[in-house]
Amino acid sequence: MDRAVEDLTARARIRDAAIELFGGRGIEGASIRDIAAAAGVSSGLVRHHFGSKESLREACDQYAKERMLQIGAELSTDGDLSGLDPLALYPVALPLQLYLVRSMMDGSETATALFMQGVDAVEEWSAGYGIQPRDRRGYAAALTAIKLSVLILRDQVSKAIGEDITTPEGYNRIGKALMEVFTIPLLSPEQVEKLNKQEK
Repeated sequence: MDRAVEDLTARARIRDAAIELFGGRGIEGASIRDIAAAAGVSSGLVRHHFGSKESLREACDQYAKERMLQIGAELSTDGDLSGLDPLALYPVALPLQLYLVRSMMDGSETATALFMQGVDAVEEWSAGYGIQPRDRRGYAAALTAIKLSVLILRDQVSKAIGEDITTPEGYNRIGKALMEVFTIPLLSPEQVEKLNKQEK
């Protein structure tokens, strides 16, 4: 194998191993040695490619952000999410989602920026579909946070439904449930009108 290709493959393996371990344990909970072992390389090779753990984290942040934006663009063709299949998303999206959620909790500016882009996207989507919330920005922020909160509370959500949502079956089930949360109205038009009158 060409050395450059071999190095690229090793770099990708290291990055993917770091995303999985950082996502599961947090940044502080995964050492360079742990990441090297998971990637099947030496600690020296990790340092050769990334220098420090903080630099590796930054590379993971950037990759996860770019990949999730790419996935989002692929899914939102013409703004139609009705054919979304959580099971097809599972192997690609879940490790990145777990990583980004943990990264946000650990204070990553890149992950926080991705959250803000998600809010922007929901805000734009709702306007394009003629959805008229009283506070569009608040509405977009709430929807984006709801999607993430399922993963933040994954142990509790898994216990509630009796199925681990990090397995394909559980991920598929909670993904479909989220789609229903976003598509089934909680209030009738009459109840909405009554609520609006009360607030005036």
